[in-house]
Amino acid sequence: MSGALNGQLAVVTGGATGIGRAIADALAEDGATVAIVARNLERAQAAAAEMTAHGRPAHAYAADVADESAVDAAFDAVLKAHGRLDILVNNSGVTRDGLILRMSDAQWNEVVDTNLKGAFHCCRAAARPLLKQKSGRIVNVSSVVGVMGNPGQANYVASKAGVIGLTKALAREFAPRGVTVNAVAPGFIRTAMTDALTDEQRAEMFKGIPLGRFGEAADVAAVVRFLASPHAAYVTGQVWHVDGGMVMA
Repeated sequence: MSGALNGQLAVVTGGATGIGRAIADALAEDGATVAIVARNLERAQAAAAEMTAHGRPAHAYAADVADESAVDAAFDAVLKAHGRLDILVNNSGVTRDGLILRMSDAQWNEVVDTNLKGAFHCCRAAARPLLKQKSGRIVNVSSVVGVMGNPGQANYVASKAGVIGLTKALAREFAPRGVTVNAVAPGFIRTAMTDALTDEQRAEMFKGIPLGRFGEAADVAAVVRFLASPHAAYVTGQVWHVDGGMVMA
C-alpha cells in the first residue's frame, strides 16, 4: 500500500462488485479503510471479508441509496464505528432500458431514484462531517452517455447527466470548506455482459471507441484513486472521461 490515504475512511456505494469493488480495492491499496454500502448486505459482507483477508480493512453496511432513512442510518453507523469520514464515492446505479414510448413511470423512477437521488442522499449525509473537518473528497460516478446520450436509455442518461450537474453545484458549494467534488464518466467497461458479445458485435462497438477496446474496471478505479488522493487537492468540479476517447471536448 502506498499510504497516501492512511488513516482515512472511504465510503463506496455499490462497492461489492464490478467497478465499485475495483474502486474499493484501489482506495484500500492507498491505505484507506473502506466502508462498502450496498443493498445486498451478504454480498457486501463477502467483499469486505475478502478485502480484509488480503490486508485491506473493509466493513459492510446495508442501504438502498434511494431510501433516505436507510442512507442516514448507514452513514450514522459508519461515523459511530469509525469516528470520521474522508472520502465518498457514489457508485451505486441501475439500468432499466427501453424506448421512451414504452417506458413506464416505474422504470423511470427506479433509475432516477437510485442513480441521482441516491447520490444526493449520500452527498447530503456526508456533507456535515466533511464540511466540519474542512477537508474531504467526493467522487460521483456518472457515465459517458450522460454527456453524449444514448437511445433506449432516457432514464439512465437523464440520471447520469443529473449526477454531473449535482457534481458541479456541490463543487462550488463545498469549495470554501476545502472539500472537492468531481465526477468520472466511464465508457464501455468490460463486464460479464460485454464478455458474452460475439466478435462481430464487439468489432461494431469498437468503431465508436478511438482506442479500439473496452476499458477495465481498474481503469476507472485508477482515476477515482487519484481524485481521492492529496494529489488532486486543486481539482474540483471536473468530469473525468474514462472512455477510450469516445468523448473529446
